[in-house]
Amino acid sequence: MEETDRFFMEKNTVYHLSEGERNQTNDYLEAVRAFGRLTSQSLYIIDYQKKNFEYVSDSPLFLCGHTPDEVREMGYNFYFRNVKGVDLDLLLTINEVGFGFYDDLPVEERKLYSISYDFHLVDNGKEILVNQQLTPIYLTDDGKIWKAMCLISLSAKDRAGNICVFKHGSDEFWHFDRSENSWKCEQKAQLTEREIEILRLCVRGLSINEIASRVCLAPDTVKFHRRKLFAKIGAQNMTEALAYATGKKLM
Repeated sequence: MEETDRFFMEKNTVYHLSEGERNQTNDYLEAVRAFGRLTSQSLYIIDYQKKNFEYVSDSPLFLCGHTPDEVREMGYNFYFRNVKGVDLDLLLTINEVGFGFYDDLPVEERKLYSISYDFHLVDNGKEILVNQQLTPIYLTDDGKIWKAMCLISLSAKDRAGNICVFKHGSDEFWHFDRSENSWKCEQKAQLTEREIEILRLCVRGLSINEIASRVCLAPDTVKFHRRKLFAKIGAQNMTEALAYATGKKLM
């Protein structure tokens, strides 16, 4: 068995495709390439029938010194070469529990779900903690993921893991508790209009005093709203708060 086959099991291996299934993908890579040109995140497409990467963007974060063509050629071997051992085991666990979660969903809802998690890439001996989000693009007739889109960005966390599943349009999400080996349903934090306003101004790089002037509040009041926001979402700093808010589509 190839090492890369460890990532593939009955639940996420596509064996045969009908003509109707194949017709779903006519020219879809043009839209993917356009998105890749627009985003600063690393973008790639997994083909679960061919067990490889169909597309890899040229953003350097995910490439670890390789060209997109080289990463596409390596496919899943890229992980064995550029992810440290303990995080490689983590990715295999995520692969198993993620597809187990997905397999229990109604087929007609499966495209609405995405999974997010953090792991270390090793680039020239230096470990970089990244966040990966994966969502289905095409399904087979029996509901298996045929092709999936992955986005890689720098993680705002301080450790690997942080495995969560989100449903589009829902205020609920599911967090995987590794100590109990189970999924737990949680509610997204509800931000006030003032908290969202402060976050958006922080994205623009404004200081506390500049934000206070913009929203007609005292600087101490802005700091008070910021502390409440951090406590509400469990963030230690504005970087974590922004990552949480954007990742969970709260703003």
